Amino acid sequence: MNNLDDHDFASYLATETGKRLVELRNSLVERGVYGWDLKDAGDAMAQEFLMSQLREFRPDDAVLSEEALDNSKRLSANRVWIIDPLDGTQEFSEPDRNDWAVHIALWQRHVSDGAHKTSNKFTDAGELVAAAVSLPAIEMTLSTNPPPTPPKKHDGPPRLVVSRTRTPREAVIVAEALGCDAMRLGSAGAKAMSVVLGECDIYLHTGGQHQWDSAAPVAVARAAGLHTSRVDGSPLIYNEQDTWLPDLIVCRPELAEPVLAALGHKK
Repeated sequence: MNNLDDHDFASYLATETGKRLVELRNSLVERGVYGWDLKDAGDAMAQEFLMSQLREFRPDDAVLSEEALDNSKRLSANRVWIIDPLDGTQEFSEPDRNDWAVHIALWQRHVSDGAHKTSNKFTDAGELVAAAVSLPAIEMTLSTNPPPTPPKKHDGPPRLVVSRTRTPREAVIVAEALGCDAMRLGSAGAKAMSVVLGECDIYLHTGGQHQWDSAAPVAVARAAGLHTSRVDGSPLIYNEQDTWLPDLIVCRPELAEPVLAALGHKK
């Protein structure tokens, strides 16, 4: 794996973790394991596999994972993998559902102006530079390279995707202002990828997420030419000390201005 670039390595991690999760789910369900036991088994296995691969093939990089204690060393690191080993544990625990995902993203600190990339002259700022989101139950992985084909424009009302369990007030405002059709899906990765794949046009979330929930989906969506931001139009910033990043918009670029206008903001 040392010969893989970061894009391919992210795809490898997301795809292989997904395959193992599908095998684990099938095996445990056959044995009558459901609910929290199934969720916990998936989280643990995925975290263990990913950390073993990162330790072996990217030992100098820091990691921020939903399934591990945060380490402040990542704040001074030049490269940080932001991962969600199993996004959508509830959907994973329901054998008939496929709206769960694996998120792998790499954040890298900017090289300062005039510095060669090997000189270690870095700034305090950084950005997501590689990512992959796998949808294991449908055997699909979307990556930053090659980037997904930009989704074709949808004829008809915009399609808005929200959580299975709650409809944010902001989503209701946008749906009413733009005359949206609405649908519900599970994991953040599945919802964001539904926009990347052209199945939906807007994914709007408020009320609670962490950096690992959106880092990989946002990077892949950006690679596909989609708009990504906070719901006030400000940028999504990663590898911040506080992992809380509670809201986001992922949408077709031509819908960004109408969505933000409906929320009382300008692009």
